[in-house]
Amino acid sequence: MIAVIDYDAGNMKSVEKALDFLNAEYIVTKDAAVLRTADKLILPGVGAFGDAMEKLNAFGLTEEIKNLVSSGKPILGICLGMQLFFEESEESPGVKGLSLLPGKILKFSPEYGLKIPQIGWNSLDFPKESKLFRGIKEGSYVYFVHSYYLKAGDERIVAATCEYGNHVHAAVEWENVYACQFHPEKSSDVGLSILRNYVEL
Repeated sequence: MIAVIDYDAGNMKSVEKALDFLNAEYIVTKDAAVLRTADKLILPGVGAFGDAMEKLNAFGLTEEIKNLVSSGKPILGICLGMQLFFEESEESPGVKGLSLLPGKILKFSPEYGLKIPQIGWNSLDFPKESKLFRGIKEGSYVYFVHSYYLKAGDERIVAATCEYGNHVHAAVEWENVYACQFHPEKSSDVGLSILRNYVEL
C-alpha cells in the first residue's frame, strides 16, 4: 500500500486520480502510524516552502518522514514535495527542509527573459539510468508549474534535467528517495508511466 502524505498542501486530488487510473492501492493520511505500515510514501504538494515545512512540523510529520526514509522505505516527492526533500529554499530564507538529500532550491533568474513561474511542458534529458524513468524516451515532455528550481549538491543524485534559462535538476533518484519537480500526474501517458514505475518498484 502507498501512503500519500496529507499535510494540507493541496494537489492531492490529481495524484489520487492518477493512482486510481493505475489501480494502485493507496491511502491519503497524516497519521504517522499509518505511514509506518505503508510500503511506499508519496509527498505531493503545491504552495510555499516555508508554509509547507510549518505544516509538516505542526502535524508531527517531519521527524517521522526522516525516520521512515532512513529505515529504507521508498518515498516519491512531487513538485513542492520534491523541494522539501532538500536543505533550504530561497523562497523561505532561514527555514530548514527535510534534508533527505543535499541541495538548495533557487529562484529562477529573470535575466533570460522567460516567464516566471515556468508553466507548461518541457522536455527531459537523462544524465543516468534510473528506475523512475525506465522505458521513458529521452526528450519526453512533462508538465511543470514552478518558480523555484533545484540545484543538487551532488550530481550523482540527478535523474533528469531540463532547460528553462537556468539548468534545472528536474528529478532525482538516490537509493530509496525519488522526486520530480514536474507533475507526473498531469503529464499524460509519460507521467502515468513514471508513476507506474514507482508503484511497481
